This record gives sequence, C-alpha cells and structure tokens, in this order.
Amino acid sequence: MEAERLNSPHTSAILFEVFGYQLQFSQDPNSRHLGTTVWDASMVFVKFLEKNCKKGRFSPSKLKGKRVIELGAGCGVAGFGMALLGCDVVSTDQTEVLPLLMRNVERNTSRIMQLDPDSFGSIQVAELNWGDVDQIKAVDPPFDYIIGTDVVYAEHLLEPLMKTMLALSGPKTTILLGYEVRSTNVHEQMLQLWKKNFEVKIVPKAKMDNKYQHPSIQLFIMSSKPREENAETMSRDVDQQIDEVGASENKHGEDDRDSDNSCCTGGLDDSAGSKATEANIRIPSAQNGKLNEWEARRIGSMAARLLRDVRIT
Repeated sequence: MEAERLNSPHTSAILFEVFGYQLQFSQDPNSRHLGTTVWDASMVFVKFLEKNCKKGRFSPSKLKGKRVIELGAGCGVAGFGMALLGCDVVSTDQTEVLPLLMRNVERNTSRIMQLDPDSFGSIQVAELNWGDVDQIKAVDPPFDYIIGTDVVYAEHLLEPLMKTMLALSGPKTTILLGYEVRSTNVHEQMLQLWKKNFEVKIVPKAKMDNKYQHPSIQLFIMSSKPREENAETMSRDVDQQIDEVGASENKHGEDDRDSDNSCCTGGLDDSAGSKATEANIRIPSAQNGKLNEWEARRIGSMAARLLRDVRIT
C-alpha cells in the first residue's frame, strides 16, 4: 500500500540545496505516519553541518568512514547530511516508512554518485523499532554517531528511545539530536531523562546556519556519562566539541547572546520550553514583500499548530 502511494497525487517533493547539491526528498504528508513528512528540524540539522564542516570535528577529514545510525529517519534528510561528509550511514525507521525512505536514498545517492562519488560515504536502509533487541543487534552496534531529528514528540516514546540509544552506543559514541519543541511537558521530561544518562550540551544559535534556524528548534550534542574520577575531564571535552563546531561570528544581536549563555550551560531553565513555544508564533518580516522558502515553511508550521490548538465551542 505504501509503495503505491509513492506516485500518488498526495506525494510531493521537497528540493533542498546543501553542500552544493540539489537534493530531492519525496514526502507524503497525508499518510497515516508522521515519518513520511520532511520536518524543519532535519533541515536545520543538515545546514548546521554545512556551516561547520570547514574545520573541526565535523570536517570531512574527521568524519570520513565514521559509522552513523539515524533513528526515526523518515524521509532521510539528516542521514544524507552525514553521508555527504563521508560517513557510512544506516538510516532506520518503522517498516511503513521504509519504501519512501528507500526511494529518497536511491534517487539522491544516484545523483550524487554521478557528480562526485569520492566525497560521498554511503547510506543503507534498515528497519529498527525502538527497543527491539534483535533489530538492534542486526545493525551491529556500537556506532561512532547516533543521529535523529524530530524523534521526540510524545511521552511514551522517551523510554524506548533512551533504551535504544544506550544499546547502540559505546564509550566514544557521540549523539546528535535535533527537534522542535511542541510540548513543554515532554521537553522537560526528555531533558531530565537525557541528563541522567548522558552529558548534554545544547548547540548555540550562533553556531547554526543564519537562515535555517528558529527559537523553537534546538540541536543537542551528547556523550556517555563519564566515570566519577573522569567527570571533570569529560565535561571539558564536551565543551571543546561545542567550541570546535565553528568560530562564532560575534555579529549576532542580544537575542543570540542570551541564547548562547543558556546553551553553553548544558541545560535550559524551567521556562525554556514555553519561551520557545511563544517564539514559534512570531511572524517573520518579509523583505520586499516576499517570504523566502524557509520563512514560508515556518509560517505554515505556526498555522498548523494554531489550527490544532483551536477549539470551536
């Protein structure tokens, strides 16, 4: 059934330019599965990699050949960001999403291999239901990187996701997650659970792409909790990872400075979720009376949330 939908009138395509390539991702927003939509956090994630790949830990020289697993891959956008930097990626999701994911992988891989095969790593697709021991074993952990975007949206998913990340990771695994705050309650529970198991740092907005960012979309870099005697050293290492992401432009306004101060603490204050939610309803100002594609997407997201929250009596 899902394969038949790929060429139906409901299926649309998102064009996304990154690392000099024009990628095309099919999506099916009208399907019954959230994974068949290209969500904004995946674009923010890849554009973050693009901005910070010139040097440091996200440069191709450091990432080439690294093993990456993408959880809740959906349409596969984030996985392609890592593969374009030379990583060998396993993009995973539930079986209902795999036909669309495989189509996107095959189409974009073919296009990239024709243009510049040397700089591209690899992507393969696998089924992985969170918590499934046999499927976790089949992908052969541990991985150098675990990535995911917009995988956290409901409370019941927090524990299975955590168990899966722990099972896939080793002492040197780095976890990169991006998501849009939609529920303050889920957001707070998620942070508490993550901090119990990992060292958690939030990427400053100044290190993100100038265009592809939004106050409600956050990126996290996490690593294994150190042994007590090595805690101080590990904390410095994680701080250094954030610093290596890229040199700050030092040209951002007061809002960005506030964001940087909260991000660098490794946590958020209790009101962070609500602040992000409030920020999500700010309408961007149009230049020359026109909105760019990213601004239009953000307004669309805002409108969808307002329609969802409105109750007609």
